[in-house]
Amino acid sequence: MLLLLHRFGTMNCVFGMEKLMQYVWNHRLWRSEDMVTNTGKKVRVIDPGLLNTDAGPDFFNAKVEIDGRMWVGNVEIHYRASDWKRHHHDVDKAYDSVILHVVGKDDAPVRRTGGELIPQLVLEVSPQFYTDYATLVNGTIEVSCAEKIKQVPQLTMVEWVSALAFERLHGKVQRIHEMLERFNGSWEDVCYVTLARNLGFGINNEAFERLARKTPLRLLGKHSDSIFQIEALLFGQAGMLEGNVQHADPYAQQLATEYAFLRNKFQLSPMETQAWKLFRIRPQNFPYRRIAMLARFVEGGFRMMRRIVDAEDEKQMRALFDVQLSGYWATHYTFGKPHERTAAALSQRSIDIVLINTVAPLLYAYGELTDSYALTDKAIRLLEDLKPESNSIVAQFTSYGIPCPDALTSQALVQLKREYCEARKCMYCKIGHYLLSKSAHGESI
Repeated sequence: MLLLLHRFGTMNCVFGMEKLMQYVWNHRLWRSEDMVTNTGKKVRVIDPGLLNTDAGPDFFNAKVEIDGRMWVGNVEIHYRASDWKRHHHDVDKAYDSVILHVVGKDDAPVRRTGGELIPQLVLEVSPQFYTDYATLVNGTIEVSCAEKIKQVPQLTMVEWVSALAFERLHGKVQRIHEMLERFNGSWEDVCYVTLARNLGFGINNEAFERLARKTPLRLLGKHSDSIFQIEALLFGQAGMLEGNVQHADPYAQQLATEYAFLRNKFQLSPMETQAWKLFRIRPQNFPYRRIAMLARFVEGGFRMMRRIVDAEDEKQMRALFDVQLSGYWATHYTFGKPHERTAAALSQRSIDIVLINTVAPLLYAYGELTDSYALTDKAIRLLEDLKPESNSIVAQFTSYGIPCPDALTSQALVQLKREYCEARKCMYCKIGHYLLSKSAHGESI
């Protein structure tokens, strides 16, 4: 325990230790079943209780047998027993219901407000547990358990990957629900912003979402019969018609002139050009072509959400985004000199990413709110049918021995890396929990 405190440092170390002790108590990772209080009374934990994340004792409704007598009540955990008085629990009646005080260091007796002595237990855990925990959370490599993942039973891994996939999907669905409230229940507006965001393909996601919010469908709808005016609004609002850009060629100049008129008419303000990132992006992935593609989706009226819901299978969903750019953008990656040959508006792999990040979450969210299990199931089947994403995270975990057969699994691996590995939430990860459980019981990992 002293080693762990040394690795954590002085600030916040006690708080961190208490959280770790709560974890040990909650998951029954103590060293021996034969525990005793500081007065020598035998303790047997029937039920550690329910972890409390709000004010009050740490665990509610625990069942503990002390010296042969059953107690039902709350459990409080501190690193130092003296923290009981330091936190003023001795004068707080909310803590009179505490039946056991669990500590890392017994340096003071504790009493209820009426003066009654509370049984106190020093939590015994294998010293190796604290060392292994510190190694996991303070490791210098990206995935600190990389060399140990293969120890985890296959069933545990399968269950955890499935949970991670739904955790990531539900996070996206929650964001959609929040947007739905913002747009007063308009699914097409939510679809428009979600699609625009994901056309940024990671590096320009934030910029595309800002563009969509600054150029709402109600504005674009006034000009849905003119692809030229839609492009003028989108490129103008993106800040891409500012400065000397309009002198790149006649088409850019025409767009700039049209945007100047529309900007004045609707009192619009463009984004800063610095919001867009072009460094190390291949020309076919430049945001100019993605914006031109967004304009194509808006032309004639944006009804993409309706089309997504009506699509019967992956083939029909894929066809929604397998479009070709015409006119100026058929031969340009940006404003200026044309290219003899340009790539498709979206490659098949890019369409996969749109289906993963746009279509599946929208379908699932819509199915939830309309109580349509057919739609939620369709969203899951879509992710199961799509190939896994090809990125560094998937490559990393497959090299550690975790198979990734489909997009549902690749989404789980992205969730694992970003929400657990990078945040060092090893205690909350099933992989970390399995390894720490072994360590707590004296097994080497």
